[in-house]
Amino acid sequence: MKFFKLGLASVAVSTALFAGTYNIDTSHTNAGFTVKHMMITNVTGKFNDIAGSFEFDEKTKTLKSVSGEIVTASIDTSNEKRDEHLKAAELFDAEQFPKITFKSTKIEKNKVHGELTMKGVTKAVVLDLETSGVITDPWGKQRTGFSLNGKIKRKNINKCF
Repeated sequence: MKFFKLGLASVAVSTALFAGTYNIDTSHTNAGFTVKHMMITNVTGKFNDIAGSFEFDEKTKTLKSVSGEIVTASIDTSNEKRDEHLKAAELFDAEQFPKITFKSTKIEKNKVHGELTMKGVTKAVVLDLETSGVITDPWGKQRTGFSLNGKIKRKNINKCF
Protein backbone atom coordinates (compact mmCIF):
# COMPACT_ATOMS: atom_id res chain seq x y z
CA MET A 1 0.00 0.00 0.00
CA LYS A 2 1.11 3.52 -0.66
CA PHE A 3 0.87 5.81 2.32
CA PHE A 4 1.35 9.48 3.00
CA LYS A 5 2.89 9.50 6.46
CA LEU A 6 2.13 12.71 8.28
CA GLY A 7 4.02 13.82 11.34
CA LEU A 8 3.51 16.93 13.36
CA ALA A 9 6.58 17.16 15.52
CA SER A 10 7.05 19.37 18.54
CA VAL A 11 3.62 20.75 17.91
CA ALA A 12 3.13 22.61 21.14
CA VAL A 13 5.51 24.58 23.24
CA SER A 14 3.96 26.92 25.76
CA THR A 15 5.64 29.67 27.74
CA ALA A 16 3.51 29.51 30.88
CA LEU A 17 1.16 26.62 31.44
CA PHE A 18 -2.17 26.89 33.19
CA ALA A 19 -5.44 25.21 32.37
CA GLY A 20 -6.37 26.91 29.15
CA THR A 21 -5.99 27.23 25.40
CA TYR A 22 -2.64 28.09 23.83
CA ASN A 23 -1.39 28.84 20.34
CA ILE A 24 1.29 26.54 19.04
CA ASP A 25 4.79 27.97 18.88
CA THR A 26 5.33 27.97 15.12
CA SER A 27 9.08 28.51 15.47
CA HIS A 28 9.32 25.12 17.21
CA THR A 29 6.70 23.29 15.14
CA ASN A 30 6.84 21.40 11.88
CA ALA A 31 4.41 19.46 9.72
CA GLY A 32 6.33 16.89 7.72
CA PHE A 33 5.58 13.86 5.62
CA THR A 34 7.21 10.87 3.96
CA VAL A 35 5.93 9.22 0.77
CA LYS A 36 7.27 6.03 -0.81
CA HIS A 37 8.24 6.92 -4.40
CA MET A 38 7.95 4.11 -6.99
CA MET A 39 8.56 1.58 -4.19
CA ILE A 40 12.25 2.50 -4.37
CA THR A 41 12.91 5.47 -2.13
CA ASN A 42 11.23 7.75 0.37
CA VAL A 43 10.48 11.34 -0.53
CA THR A 44 10.21 13.65 2.44
CA GLY A 45 8.69 17.07 2.66
CA LYS A 46 7.09 19.58 4.90
CA PHE A 47 4.61 22.41 4.95
CA ASN A 48 6.20 25.74 5.85
CA ASP A 49 3.06 27.65 6.88
CA ILE A 50 1.18 26.14 9.81
CA ALA A 51 -0.87 27.42 12.72
CA GLY A 52 -2.89 25.92 15.51
CA SER A 53 -3.92 25.81 19.12
CA PHE A 54 -4.29 23.30 21.91
CA GLU A 55 -6.01 23.02 25.25
CA PHE A 56 -3.87 21.75 28.10
CA ASP A 57 -4.90 20.96 31.66
CA GLU A 58 -1.94 21.66 33.94
CA LYS A 59 -3.61 20.02 36.93
CA THR A 60 -3.86 16.63 35.21
CA LYS A 61 -0.94 17.35 32.85
CA THR A 62 -3.02 16.22 29.88
CA LEU A 63 -3.77 17.46 26.41
CA LYS A 64 -7.51 18.12 26.10
CA SER A 65 -7.81 19.20 22.47
CA VAL A 66 -5.74 20.25 19.48
CA SER A 67 -6.53 21.92 16.18
CA GLY A 68 -4.43 23.19 13.36
CA GLU A 69 -4.26 24.30 9.79
CA ILE A 70 -1.67 23.99 7.08
CA VAL A 71 -1.41 26.28 4.07
CA THR A 72 -1.39 23.79 1.20
CA ALA A 73 0.68 25.99 -1.10
CA SER A 74 3.50 26.01 1.47
CA ILE A 75 4.45 22.42 0.56
CA ASP A 76 8.22 21.98 0.28
CA THR A 77 9.96 18.81 -0.93
CA SER A 78 13.19 20.58 -1.91
CA ASN A 79 12.21 20.11 -5.55
CA GLU A 80 10.37 23.06 -7.09
CA LYS A 81 9.01 21.09 -10.06
CA ARG A 82 7.60 18.36 -7.78
CA ASP A 83 6.13 21.00 -5.43
CA GLU A 84 4.30 22.67 -8.31
CA HIS A 85 2.95 19.25 -9.38
CA LEU A 86 1.71 18.56 -5.83
CA LYS A 87 -0.05 21.95 -5.70
CA ALA A 88 -1.84 21.25 -8.99
CA ALA A 89 -5.56 20.46 -9.30
CA GLU A 90 -5.11 16.69 -9.69
CA LEU A 91 -3.39 16.40 -6.30
CA PHE A 92 -3.74 18.94 -3.47
CA ASP A 93 -5.40 21.63 -5.63
CA ALA A 94 -3.87 24.39 -3.52
CA GLU A 95 -5.61 27.17 -5.43
CA GLN A 96 -9.15 25.90 -4.79
CA PHE A 97 -8.40 24.33 -1.39
CA PRO A 98 -5.82 26.57 0.29
CA LYS A 99 -5.87 24.86 3.70
CA ILE A 100 -5.64 21.42 5.26
CA THR A 101 -7.22 21.36 8.71
CA PHE A 102 -7.31 19.02 11.69
CA LYS A 103 -9.55 19.20 14.75
CA SER A 104 -9.44 16.65 17.54
CA THR A 105 -12.69 15.01 18.64
CA LYS A 106 -11.34 12.76 21.41
CA ILE A 107 -7.98 12.27 23.09
CA GLU A 108 -7.00 9.03 24.75
CA LYS A 109 -3.74 8.23 26.52
CA ASN A 110 -1.65 7.91 23.33
CA LYS A 111 -4.20 8.45 20.53
CA VAL A 112 -5.81 11.57 19.13
CA HIS A 113 -9.03 11.03 17.19
CA GLY A 114 -10.04 13.86 14.92
CA GLU A 115 -11.32 15.18 11.65
CA LEU A 116 -8.86 15.87 8.85
CA THR A 117 -10.12 18.04 6.01
CA MET A 118 -8.34 18.03 2.66
CA LYS A 119 -9.73 19.28 -0.64
CA GLY A 120 -13.04 20.11 1.06
CA VAL A 121 -13.63 16.55 2.30
CA THR A 122 -13.49 15.65 5.98
CA LYS A 123 -12.41 12.19 7.15
CA ALA A 124 -12.02 10.70 10.61
CA VAL A 125 -8.40 9.85 11.44
CA VAL A 126 -6.55 8.52 14.46
CA LEU A 127 -3.07 9.86 15.14
CA ASP A 128 -0.47 8.51 17.54
CA LEU A 129 0.29 10.91 20.38
CA GLU A 130 3.66 11.26 22.07
CA THR A 131 4.00 13.82 24.83
CA SER A 132 7.08 15.29 26.45
CA GLY A 133 5.37 15.91 29.76
CA VAL A 134 5.84 19.23 31.49
CA ILE A 135 9.29 20.65 32.12
CA THR A 136 10.61 23.82 33.67
CA ASP A 137 13.04 25.62 31.39
CA PRO A 138 16.21 27.42 32.59
CA TRP A 139 14.20 30.68 32.92
CA GLY A 140 11.63 29.09 35.26
CA LYS A 141 8.80 28.82 32.73
CA GLN A 142 6.85 25.61 32.33
CA ARG A 143 6.68 24.10 28.86
CA THR A 144 5.14 21.10 27.19
CA GLY A 145 5.42 19.50 23.78
CA PHE A 146 3.84 16.72 21.82
CA SER A 147 4.03 14.94 18.50
CA LEU A 148 1.23 13.53 16.36
CA ASN A 149 1.93 10.90 13.71
CA GLY A 150 -0.25 8.89 11.38
CA LYS A 151 -0.67 7.37 7.94
CA ILE A 152 -3.05 8.34 5.18
CA LYS A 153 -3.56 6.20 2.08
CA ARG A 154 -2.34 8.16 -0.90
CA LYS A 155 -5.23 6.98 -3.07
CA ASN A 156 -7.57 8.67 -0.59
CA ILE A 157 -5.85 11.99 -1.22
CA ASN A 158 -6.50 11.71 -4.95
CA LYS A 159 -9.99 10.18 -4.83
CA CYS A 160 -11.64 11.02 -1.52
CA PHE A 161 -9.68 14.03 -0.51
